[in-house]
Amino acid sequence: MNGWSEPVSPHPFDTAITLDNEAPNRWLGRTSEDYWNMVSPFGGVTAAAMMQAMLHDPERRGSPLSFTLNFIAPIEAGDYAIETELVRANRSSQHWAIRLLQKQRVLAQAIAICALRRETWSHVEAACPAVPTADQCPAAPPRRATGFLQRYEFRLVRGKPFAENPDSLSQAWVSDVPPRPLDYASLTALCDSFLPRIFLRRPEFVPIGTVSINIYFHASEEVLTRHGAAPVLTVAQAQAFSDGHFDHHGHVWSRDGELLATTQQLVWYKE
Repeated sequence: MNGWSEPVSPHPFDTAITLDNEAPNRWLGRTSEDYWNMVSPFGGVTAAAMMQAMLHDPERRGSPLSFTLNFIAPIEAGDYAIETELVRANRSSQHWAIRLLQKQRVLAQAIAICALRRETWSHVEAACPAVPTADQCPAAPPRRATGFLQRYEFRLVRGKPFAENPDSLSQAWVSDVPPRPLDYASLTALCDSFLPRIFLRRPEFVPIGTVSINIYFHASEEVLTRHGAAPVLTVAQAQAFSDGHFDHHGHVWSRDGELLATTQQLVWYKE
């Protein structure tokens, strides 16, 4: 054996969120066809790129605690810039502002908090549902032949898409394709992997667009590392559909029943 091995290609997700540091607090990226949605990039990969910019910032201390992203306008295919700003910091936490720009226009903006995690009394009141394991659930065929839906595997437990379900509650095992170890960037993207709730209540398709995503991270880096590339269990349900908008509240669980993140989302829909 001569010690040579075939070079390993980067994961499509890592390619999609690759950023070049152009200047202090300014990063350059490019949209990815692998994570394209109908008219713009998959919102989860946009959120992940903005999270990645903060994680790369040399001023960042601690790990993500919360992340709130508002989508202002559609992002076009091509280059974009992300600007990070440390707004305020104290001994245990930092407050960040993050903006994504194209052609000098802000198209998405986020606020985030990083914190130094420390051991304290802990208790989780949310209960992980009793569901079959991922390998007991068949993988759902991709709904489209191209774009971001090819980059995730969905194993549905509850909730049939484009059907009149009795409610909008869904349970699904989700994993990257190909498998990829979990980290804060990919967990951010997975928090946008929930099927839009309106497609669980009505069989017809209507145009939709995410307005805002809010994520609370409950897991430390150690927990994410221990989880590895295993599927996560995603559970979500809407609270209301009204005036062209609906919301959902979601939980992301590890295969061992640890709560990794909770998330809320507001979505616009067109009649």
